[in-house]
Parts: sequence; structure tokens; C-alpha cells
Amino acid sequence: MRQFLILFFLLGFWNMQAQAIDPDIIIIQKRTDTIVKFSAEVKIDVDISFINIPGKSARIEYTKNEDTKVFSEDFVLIPKKGLDVSLYQLFKDPFITVDRGTETRNLKQYKLVNIIPTNRKADFSIATVLIDTDYSRIIEYEINTKKDGSYIVKMNYDKPTSLLPSKIEVVFEIERIRIPLKYMGKGVQVDKETYKSNDPKTGTIFLSFNYTDLVYKSFSK
Repeated sequence: MRQFLILFFLLGFWNMQAQAIDPDIIIIQKRTDTIVKFSAEVKIDVDISFINIPGKSARIEYTKNEDTKVFSEDFVLIPKKGLDVSLYQLFKDPFITVDRGTETRNLKQYKLVNIIPTNRKADFSIATVLIDTDYSRIIEYEINTKKDGSYIVKMNYDKPTSLLPSKIEVVFEIERIRIPLKYMGKGVQVDKETYKSNDPKTGTIFLSFNYTDLVYKSFSK
């Protein structure tokens, strides 16, 4: 009986490993894989109840298969996942997918898919993505990281054919953030009592992108 249970477990594990990746995810991967590099000027607005941070600006640079680099003359509060416009972080580790059906937003139906990394070293445990199958792109994803809590990332595109989002809204957990006040930058006002408390905290960051030096390679399904 024990041998049977072990065999059953192993067969289930092998079946999971062999599971086909969702075809819409494969198309999105192929599309994002065409991005060779880009730069962008970014406008940043932060909405956190206990911190009043003036609007900021930064420049980002991305090269294929590398983390996005951020340049700014002032302190900018940007969650790492909020700058993953190329979805490199989402797809860089091997994963399996689970079709979760559909979800309706603003009278439009979107496909819902779970992405589950199979690499133990991946920095997130699961991501739930909302796919616009008409244009083969992700419009929203919720990602549960192993160290930094969860994020909800909403992506807006200025054209039906756009591959990179023009605006991103990031909702994130910040209860574990402890940033020294001296690094907050100019014009920042902080409710220190709330800031130092252990109560759950969330924030929203709004990012607007103006892309430059955008280089693609050819794409085919």
C-alpha cells in the first residue's frame, strides 16, 4: 500500500511537470521575447495614507534578460514588480499554468490563468494573470512573493497593438517596509505614529511611461 501511494504521488508529480503551458501565455511570452531593449521616462505618483510624497520622475533602462535599471536624482518609491513592464520577472523561471476560466471587467471577458513557478529559487509562489486574448497581452496580475508580500499590477495600453503599457497601477503591501526618513527625499510629509506602527499597510503607485530607444526583433506565432 505504501509503495502504491509513493508511485501515485510520483506519477502525479510527473504529470504536473509535463503539463502543457497555456497557449495564450506562450503567445504572450513570444511577444515579450521580441523586446530587445528600451528606455523610458517615468512619472511617479504615490498614494499612501500616512506618507505625503510629491510626484517624482525617473528614467528606466531595460535590456533583454536583465533586471530593469532605475535612475533618479531623488528618492523614488517603486516596488520592483511595478517596473516589470517586459514581464521578465514573471517568466524568467520555469513554470506551470492552470486555467481558471474567465472574468468579466467593464462588460469585457478576460481569461484567468495561474502561473506557478517550478523552481524553488523563484521569488514568487503564484501569480494570477488576467489576459486580453484579443490582443495577446496581460492587463492585470496579482503576484504573491516569498519576501515582499503580494502585489496587484494593473496595466493600461494606449493602443490596441501596444506591447508595453503606457500606465501601470501597483497596489502593494508595505507593512514590513522600514525606510529611514532621511532617505524619503524633499517635500515628503510622514505621519510618524502610523509609519512606526505594526498595523497592516498598503499603498498604490501610479506610473506613466514615455518610451524611447525601443528595439524589437521580428515576431511570429
